[in-house]
Amino acid sequence: MSATQNNGQNGMRARIRAKLRKKKYIILQRYLRGFYLSFVLILFVTLLGVVGFMLIEDYSLVEAFYMTVITLSTVGYTEVKPLTDTGRIFTSFLIIANLGTFAYAISNLTTYIIDGNLKRMIQEYSLQSNIDKLKGHVILCGFGRYGAEVVKHFKLHKVPFVIIEASAAVADKIQEKGDLLYLHGDATHDEVLEMAGIRQAKSLITTLPDDAENVYVSLTARQMNPSLRIISRALSQKSEAKLKLAGANEVITLEEMGGFFMATLIGKPDLVTFFRILSYETSASVSLEEIGFEHLPDDNSPLTIRQLNIRENSGASVIGLKTLSGDYIVNPSPETVLKRGMQLFVLGNHDQILKFQELWTKVKQQ
Repeated sequence: MSATQNNGQNGMRARIRAKLRKKKYIILQRYLRGFYLSFVLILFVTLLGVVGFMLIEDYSLVEAFYMTVITLSTVGYTEVKPLTDTGRIFTSFLIIANLGTFAYAISNLTTYIIDGNLKRMIQEYSLQSNIDKLKGHVILCGFGRYGAEVVKHFKLHKVPFVIIEASAAVADKIQEKGDLLYLHGDATHDEVLEMAGIRQAKSLITTLPDDAENVYVSLTARQMNPSLRIISRALSQKSEAKLKLAGANEVITLEEMGGFFMATLIGKPDLVTFFRILSYETSASVSLEEIGFEHLPDDNSPLTIRQLNIRENSGASVIGLKTLSGDYIVNPSPETVLKRGMQLFVLGNHDQILKFQELWTKVKQQ
């Protein structure tokens, strides 16, 4: 690897580390803002006292600092030197100012500890650390009825994901579950998507209840990650074209999908049930998996389906293929040449699918 490539990779790693530090800094800043202000006010009152005593009473720096400390702390020690009338008036106002500052600091401390802000900050910091470790994950925007259904299937299939939810009440419910990665924020904001790891994500699903928000999320996500696969919910069919123009790869209109599903149940009920078992139920004896071909030998040594010997080596069966042009081929020919970017659909039981994945891992390493 050349020095230029090494420098490029080192620069990218440095930028990633800087972004991760910034994400965690935002969390700390959100909760410690009151402490920052309290510290600034205390520092201001202290400096005011030091400067005032030096100018009014002609104290030295050490004497002025000492007098300020015993005045603000109200310990009642003897004055460094007898105060003039002007010095007494200044000291009185300094004590009054300190009472307000001290009350504000105590209020922040009470809120931070008793109201649970300390616990929430630790939880958010821990969540963000776990989110930062994700790569190739899915970002789910919205945890409503449809988002909750998506999460159920993600958990069944062990798909890594993070939820973005704007509602504080819903975010509290997610927190109560205890096993979900989430962010409490607005998915239409760039910084929230950044905290969710948009640049390392594989896909994004937006199920927000407003089509305009889904359009904005799709547009923003596409700009931040051009290779991201975006799936959006649409309340109205009129929004489908706008969502695709904004960058969504797939737009799901719930009425259309529900109507199609119900109509299919009338004509082919057993086929629908079988497909649901293949797609969703991890406890089923058979499974339908989609395998992507991102790493293949060069063009001088083309690889065909027959050469993989999938049936002989794993027991699984190839039932479909998605070509580079987006066409779907059912039961493709064994002589089909596999190319980078194709998708293969494999049917088999759990052990057979695992054997095929091991087989494909060995092919990639060759």
